[in-house]
Amino acid sequence: MKVPHRLLSFLGEEDKFFIATHVNPEADAVGSAISLSMALESMGKETVLYDKDPIPGFYDFLPGHQKFRSSISSIKTSEFPLILLDCNSLDRAGLDNYLFKNSAVIDHHETVRDFGDIRWIVPQAAATGLMIFYLLKELGIKITKEIALNLYSAICVDTGTFRYSNTTSEVLRVGAELVEAGADPAYISNNLYETWSKERFTLLIRALNTLEIRNGLAMTFVTRDMCKKAGADPEDTENFSNFPRIMKDIKVSVFFMETADNQWKVSLRSKGEMNVAKIASIFDGGGHKNAAGYNVKGSLEFAKETLLKAISSKVQKPES
Repeated sequence: MKVPHRLLSFLGEEDKFFIATHVNPEADAVGSAISLSMALESMGKETVLYDKDPIPGFYDFLPGHQKFRSSISSIKTSEFPLILLDCNSLDRAGLDNYLFKNSAVIDHHETVRDFGDIRWIVPQAAATGLMIFYLLKELGIKITKEIALNLYSAICVDTGTFRYSNTTSEVLRVGAELVEAGADPAYISNNLYETWSKERFTLLIRALNTLEIRNGLAMTFVTRDMCKKAGADPEDTENFSNFPRIMKDIKVSVFFMETADNQWKVSLRSKGEMNVAKIASIFDGGGHKNAAGYNVKGSLEFAKETLLKAISSKVQKPES
């Protein structure tokens, strides 16, 4: 994977960086940002790590997670170069009201915006963590145990722990190198998948009890009241969208998470050739071919019906 020379020059010339990633962060965003921060600081640079939302507690096992901040009122962002990771627009990171000295984007999402003075966007990359791995190699940075753990976790989540169709021989070779550098697959897998709280598991049961299936499309939802009654947090719903996809006849799994009155975060997961990034783009969202999302205002029924209509139009209309 070729790293743009302009990006390497940018990282070498600037002395401090504001590193940000998207709202509702998952392991690819978190692990990639921490790894890049550690690498730049090993070069004598100053970094600020930012996410508008708190890092979910189940990522506390990632070394360096505590460096993230969700408040930047004391920072004059116009003095900082911005590095935007795992997304490619300011609004996706909740930074659309801030100015920066200059900017670089490192991302692998299929839905691309035009933000960034320097843009390294590789939709074919299995994870942003994979791109950061190659970037650190190009910079001559030693992959420490802490960096290896973060990057392996990042790649794990976006490849379904090396199960999805984006798992290539290249991805497996990088994974092996990260294990050699100190990443422990069993430790990471246990923390990612086997440390759920009772409250989170209770919420999953309630979400699955909302299951509705229509023509190979599985839909589930969680309301704020369901979260409250289960004693769970909204971030506990991460990965809920993947469970209905386990059924062999399901082509698309959709999860609706209520974020406010008549407002829903919609997560789409698909199998095979169904490109849910194109569906999400209809609603100004985005993502990958088999994993995407967007936000919608309206009742739950409105959110369902508009999505069904969008999927129907995409299925019936040949790809150009």
